[in-house]
Amino acid sequence: MTSLAPQITLADIRAAASRIKGAVAETPCLHSRTLSGLTGAEVWLKFENHQFTASFKERGALNKLLQLTDTERKRGVIAMSAGNHAQGVAYHAGRLGIPATIVMPTITPFVKVRHVKAFGANVVMEGDTLVESATHARALAEAQNLVFVHPYDDPAIMAGQGTAVIEMLGQAPELQDLIVPVGGGGLIAGIAVAAKALKPELRIFGVESELYTAMYQEMHGLPVQVGGISIAEGISVRDIGRAPMDVARRYVDDVLIAREADIERAIVALVEIEKTVTEGAGAAGLAALLADSSRFKGRHVGIVLSGGNIDTRLLASVLMRGLVRDGRLARVIVMTDDAPGRLAKAAGVIGAAGVNIVEVAHQRLFTLASAKSTEIEFVVEARDRAHLKDLLVALAAAGLPAKVEEPD
Repeated sequence: MTSLAPQITLADIRAAASRIKGAVAETPCLHSRTLSGLTGAEVWLKFENHQFTASFKERGALNKLLQLTDTERKRGVIAMSAGNHAQGVAYHAGRLGIPATIVMPTITPFVKVRHVKAFGANVVMEGDTLVESATHARALAEAQNLVFVHPYDDPAIMAGQGTAVIEMLGQAPELQDLIVPVGGGGLIAGIAVAAKALKPELRIFGVESELYTAMYQEMHGLPVQVGGISIAEGISVRDIGRAPMDVARRYVDDVLIAREADIERAIVALVEIEKTVTEGAGAAGLAALLADSSRFKGRHVGIVLSGGNIDTRLLASVLMRGLVRDGRLARVIVMTDDAPGRLAKAAGVIGAAGVNIVEVAHQRLFTLASAKSTEIEFVVEARDRAHLKDLLVALAAAGLPAKVEEPD
């Protein structure tokens, strides 16, 4: 398939690295002994969530801004973004004294909107999707004579994003595979061009959320059908950029698909194992590896943790849901006759089993059991599912039959 899209080279990416040096962090690429043991691969993590704005997007944004003419800088810039590109443009435009307007979808997490405003940009909330925001941003750009800074379909943006892999291969030259989150495609395009030039035998894998698989569908000749509410809103993009897609067809070996539940598990794993916070898009690469580790067994795999801007309430929910999935937090229903002392007896058995009671409630009305009986609902904290099973055995032995209510 022939494309007229502008292309980038390793020279462009090296020039971008030189241009942004000192203003964008050279983030660590570290080996994870624990994740390697869990997956059977040698896992290396690129901590782009350690950037000042907690995302790789700074790289491309700054590379683009530094190439504007003086006249363009005075006119100002405009961008559309669900958050991370917005923060990168806003932060570095503020540093450089360039007026910036950011159009953001109405569903953008509050934390990202707050950060963009804090960097001094004018924020316009418009559209339910990135496509609708883009349409509004382009209209404003034309009406106000602003420079439009695209989040991914721009060679300067792609070249800036590609600087991440130069650092990765410098810190971990043994890498054999790279797993890169795919939204609009700017990151994987820049990384693929640099990686294949520096080490042609490297395998490049994109990873998309199961609800937004535009690159996978395009690469497999399928009609693009995407949509839905994803925890990985940073890669919930309907359309892949034309320039990134052209690069992907030539250099990307395959595109993996991460399920929503697996992305949640990966966020939890990164918090518990690596003590690092990632957003859904940032955890997608690890989610794909954990779901299909046999494909990478024995190989050195580099995963880009692309960002860490997750709403704190959402993070709390994901962590608690992780405890439920692992059986460390559970709702135990105890069935008993409605007589004095039954609650105390059940609580005593639970305590003796070494299980912690978090919440407790009686259920007498909304039950099919006898009016002379009651259900006591305990939310408990246990070590694991085996510990929960031991608790049920102990309750039954005490004449208090119980069950664990599993989440849907």
